[in-house]
Amino acid sequence: MKIALLNEFSQAAKNPIVLEQLQRVANEQGHTVYNVGMNGDNDHYLTYIHLGIIAGLLLNAKAVDFVVAGCGTGQGALVSLNAHPGVVCGYCIDPSDAYLFAQINNGNALSLPFAKGFGWGADLNLGYIFEKAFSGERGLGYPPERRESQNRNAGILNSVKDAMNKNYLEGLKALDPELVKTAVSGERFQECFFANCQDDEIRAFVEGVLKA
Repeated sequence: MKIALLNEFSQAAKNPIVLEQLQRVANEQGHTVYNVGMNGDNDHYLTYIHLGIIAGLLLNAKAVDFVVAGCGTGQGALVSLNAHPGVVCGYCIDPSDAYLFAQINNGNALSLPFAKGFGWGADLNLGYIFEKAFSGERGLGYPPERRESQNRNAGILNSVKDAMNKNYLEGLKALDPELVKTAVSGERFQECFFANCQDDEIRAFVEGVLKA
């Protein structure tokens, strides 16, 4: 699995802490991590709005399989990511959230609070969250006997989102061009995106934005 980590400006200083725990778990489980967002206060400036654009591009282009994002409360990033087609983001504050989201909702992104409640032992909590988020088979249901109905409902919800967001590229083109350009101008985003993008139309769109 390819996993992208996204930090925005208010929590950019937390990036090394989050990245360390994510990489530790990923290495143990055979996953690859791309540190795509901000990794310090002086890095390429991103808000949680940009994180939604980045997550949408990476996931819809199949450049990554999963996105870990967040902001101070985790709520802004959650709403921003879920505004994009092809992104199913859950809110996660403890390991049980990560496990239940993986088993019941089987989405492709998590939003975490990197300021609210981020106190003593926060690094341990992050490590346990990532262990539950990425270990074992997903979509098994909880409790297990409810797997069939939970998988059915998750599929229906995905189809509802697809119906309500019919054309991803047209939606991107309707956004403020400077907003999109800021989102895709980061060096680490471009490295991850262009090395792994599997959608030629989305690739061409990003190339066009960068050349504009």
